[in-house]
Amino acid sequence: MAGHSKFKNIMHRKGAQDKKRSNLFSKLSREITVAAKMGMPDPDMNPRLRLAVNAAKSQSMPKDNIQRAIDKASAADGENYEEVRYEGYGPGGSAIIVEALTDNRNRTATAVRTAFSKNGGNLGTEGSVQHGFERLGLIEYPASAGDEEKVLEAAMEAGAEDIESSEDGHTIWTAADDLHGVATELEKSLGEAETVKLAWKPNLTVDMDEKTAGTLIKLIDALEDDDDVQTVWGNYEISDEVMDKVSA
Repeated sequence: MAGHSKFKNIMHRKGAQDKKRSNLFSKLSREITVAAKMGMPDPDMNPRLRLAVNAAKSQSMPKDNIQRAIDKASAADGENYEEVRYEGYGPGGSAIIVEALTDNRNRTATAVRTAFSKNGGNLGTEGSVQHGFERLGLIEYPASAGDEEKVLEAAMEAGAEDIESSEDGHTIWTAADDLHGVATELEKSLGEAETVKLAWKPNLTVDMDEKTAGTLIKLIDALEDDDDVQTVWGNYEISDEVMDKVSA
């Protein structure tokens, strides 16, 4: 259980996505409603709902909004969302997994396909890139949670599979089924995490040059701007130097 986090780099778009408050709360609300509808409306009795509520709290979503989203799950006239996953190829041979919650598959599929085709990629078939990723639990803590040794010890005791620490913080990986349990144990020793969610972790990453990175970021932005899209995962890696040039 060692190493430095490349995932911070892979997920560099997360920060930009989180700033888009206009559609962020609607995506969080949708996940809460779906989670509550699939199980008990009590976060303590429903692991997926607890993860969704924690994610909303980490983005400073008001308690009233969270409760309204839970209440919508039992409303007779509430929307019926289904989970859909799309897989495709981005610029530079990158592999992309898109997770969506939608009440209209045709609308979402058309929007995702258009985003890929207009930004140097193409939508693949189900299973076309998934084999290059692992479905794991992801827990993230800021550097202020403790030094690498403290977090490593806590993670091992909690039953985590791997930890990556850097000056930016700590990334802890678990088996998908263990995410809720490990997060609960870590909270006792390290406090509340910044991120607790299921993730697609790439087995191998591909480096992006400046030109390719610029096109890829436009693709990621186009996908994340869609209301139906919840998360976008990729196997790309963009160096800080390239990222600075692209952002300039």
